[in-house]
Amino acid sequence: MSNCTSSLQGSCKKKVRLGFIGLSGRGRGLLGNVLEMDDVEVPAVCEVYEDRLQMGIEQVEAAGRPRPEGYKDYRKLVKRDDIDGVVIATSWTTHVEIALAAMKAGKYVGMEVGGATSVQHCWDLVKTYEETGTPCMMLENCNYGRVEMAILNMVKKNLFGELIHCQCGYEHDLRQEVACGYENRHYRIHNYLNRNGDVYPTHGLGPMAKCLNINRGNRFVSLTSMASKSRGINEWVRKNKGEDHPLAKAKFALGDIVTTMIKCAHGETVLLIHDTSLPRPYSRAGRVQGTKGIWMEDNKSIYIEGRSPEHTWEPFEKYLEEFEHPLWKEYLSLGVRGGHGGMDYLVLRAYIESIKAKTNTPIDVYDTATWMAVTALSEESVATGSSPVAFPDFTNGKWINREPGIPSKYALDNVYENCFKTET
Repeated sequence: MSNCTSSLQGSCKKKVRLGFIGLSGRGRGLLGNVLEMDDVEVPAVCEVYEDRLQMGIEQVEAAGRPRPEGYKDYRKLVKRDDIDGVVIATSWTTHVEIALAAMKAGKYVGMEVGGATSVQHCWDLVKTYEETGTPCMMLENCNYGRVEMAILNMVKKNLFGELIHCQCGYEHDLRQEVACGYENRHYRIHNYLNRNGDVYPTHGLGPMAKCLNINRGNRFVSLTSMASKSRGINEWVRKNKGEDHPLAKAKFALGDIVTTMIKCAHGETVLLIHDTSLPRPYSRAGRVQGTKGIWMEDNKSIYIEGRSPEHTWEPFEKYLEEFEHPLWKEYLSLGVRGGHGGMDYLVLRAYIESIKAKTNTPIDVYDTATWMAVTALSEESVATGSSPVAFPDFTNGKWINREPGIPSKYALDNVYENCFKTET
């Protein structure tokens, strides 16, 4: 079965009915994306805060859609028989319990990013999928970033040769967001005060995992994490809110820099960084290195042996043009839309088209569990003096010879050029 006929623009012929759970800034941002799609209806929304619930309801009505039913209890929403899928954009620690309820109710899960609170939660996702057959997709938008998809295309075309090492991370100055967490009702503050590990690993790790064929021919086997001391948010609070502010002397559990090394079954290594509490420009710290060359995000450069001038970095721009992923070629021709440079729209379309075709999602439950597990495993490693921690095999051995994923424009396990051929 394939899903090659999927559309970037959506089709009115077959409607997908989505419920939205979580209507903070991120949830309403995703809601705004789907309200621009003619083939999506939103019969119901859910949020524990009354003001946010009303903003979500009004957002749907302002888009010219019927007024959705509003809920404060997600369990009531997932029981509705007029819902095909559920988009979950709540706090990190509530993602899994809501996803499990939705899967048991037969609703496709589109779950926002965030690390797991326990490895058991990851196993619960896998077991529930295997029992119900209901897909669960982490909505990792960075897998659909323009550069990330071009790099995936280059990897599949063997431009870098055999992969040896990847680097990635989440490097984003979030001091103000964290410091204002109480007044803005943002859950990040609670995680930073109480947890020490890579609490947000998937933006960088998701794209690298697909390049490394994780869960389809390869897997993560162990990791080691180390956390620095914590100073950045306290300093920001003292400077911007005063010495007497409660957070000025608060003890943040999360180290300002958390570094994780992951070993793969076939010998590749991955360096993962979480860096959000110190002054810096944004980066996902991408690096892909193989036997034929290397790409680095931060200097937008590439070196391919036998093609690049010897010992000289080349600008990545001309390679991006040559190896543009066909999905982005199509997207650019139709007009990029949505948040975060267009990748929010693409990850939602990947989820929606899977529901339409009644196929599994391109980021499946095994990917979701594996990427989320890094948080809980890194916490364990940090807490035990940076000891190595074994990585669970959520596929129970199936990774060795799993069949290929569903051929689709949105596929991430391969690039299916035939899905983009136009009829003449």
